[in-house]
Amino acid sequence: MFDGLKKKLNRFRNDVEETAEEKAEAAADEAEADADAEAESAPADAEHAAVEPEASGAGDADSESDAVGDADADSEADAVGDAPADAASASAAVESESESAATPEPDSEVDADTDTDTDEPTDEPAADAAEPRESLASDAAKAALTEEDDDDSSGPGRLRRAAAFATGKVVIEEEDLEDPLWELEMALLQSDVEMQVAEEILETIREKLIGETRKQVQSTGQLVSEALHDALYEVISVGQFDFDQRIAEADKPVTLIFTGINGVGKTTTIAKLARYFEKQGYSTVLANGDTYRAGANEQIREHAEALGKKLIAHEQGGDPAAVIYDGVEYAEAHDIDIVLGDTAGRLHTSNDLMAQLEKIDRVVGPDLTLFVDEAVAGQDAVERARQFNDAAAIDGAILTKADADSNGGAAISIAYVTGKPILFLGVGQGYDHIEKFDPEQMVNRLLGEDE
Repeated sequence: MFDGLKKKLNRFRNDVEETAEEKAEAAADEAEADADAEAESAPADAEHAAVEPEASGAGDADSESDAVGDADADSEADAVGDAPADAASASAAVESESESAATPEPDSEVDADTDTDTDEPTDEPAADAAEPRESLASDAAKAALTEEDDDDSSGPGRLRRAAAFATGKVVIEEEDLEDPLWELEMALLQSDVEMQVAEEILETIREKLIGETRKQVQSTGQLVSEALHDALYEVISVGQFDFDQRIAEADKPVTLIFTGINGVGKTTTIAKLARYFEKQGYSTVLANGDTYRAGANEQIREHAEALGKKLIAHEQGGDPAAVIYDGVEYAEAHDIDIVLGDTAGRLHTSNDLMAQLEKIDRVVGPDLTLFVDEAVAGQDAVERARQFNDAAAIDGAILTKADADSNGGAAISIAYVTGKPILFLGVGQGYDHIEKFDPEQMVNRLLGEDE
């Protein structure tokens, strides 16, 4: 059932998944290549920035060592000489040597030898002068590290962003959906989905996918499946209500009227529902309001006898409203739960037949008027449902021959077009071959999630 449409929806899911994944892989590869190139240049730049200050610092250290060495040598020479210099001369000599040196190193022993008048060092400012050189080397190292961090934001950092893109961030953009959505639109129209319904499905998919993100546990296919599920469910489930609950809560007898064109399976559908209600524990009576078609009484009588049900019928050419009214009277007198009333096949353009429906509604006051058509009729069934609803206000639809329909266009479109739900699907010739329509199950069937 609906295998053709199912394949087309699956093709769309695969197309979007392939497009998004290919884009993610390409972005990751490009970012990785850029990161490798930038990472190769980053260490060289950092090393160059750090080496120059270190070299300068080393030269200063050598200068300090030479200055201290010269000062010590002179001091020893003065001590060994026959005429030692006085304290002031020694201090002057040391200061002279210190001034000529690039970076004098403070020495508490030298201070003690050269200055006996004070306990405080005399060359403390010179010690302070050495600190900026140490800070210079530290600043250069910090600059190199900062430069590496900046490179990381455009290199490895970019790679991380690309990896996040490929594994869970934004995966679908508008251009990614352009071709797949066009293909999906053509597929829906070819499957007899009404154009307005197809456009609504596409718009919902756009809203749910463009700029969307996915969780780490999701694949793009899962994301697309969720969007398809939501888009289909929104159009299929319009007007849906719990049919069984409605029947259970209604005052008895409940009267159901069936309408539609000739040859779509109204009478057989009535017989199937008689069996369906029997399984639910309800009693039923059939009433043949199709009083103009030759052989109509014989056809419905065969079903009634096969099911063991009472049939109310008048002679050919009688008043359909009177026949169904008699059926309701019989149900009330015999404590029957449900009246199933057949009507003549008609087109919305047949004023006389449409007037009959209006009279039935006025005389009988049915609880539900159900439109019956073939699922294989596709867009014709959708258009007829719209026209019947405009003329006689249907409450729901039943699609026959759904098992033979590979397209599913009518099943998707009727509820959205009429605002009234599909209630049952006919799926075979037997009395038990009828399924209560479930929008969630329908969507899962189309997306292959029920297998």
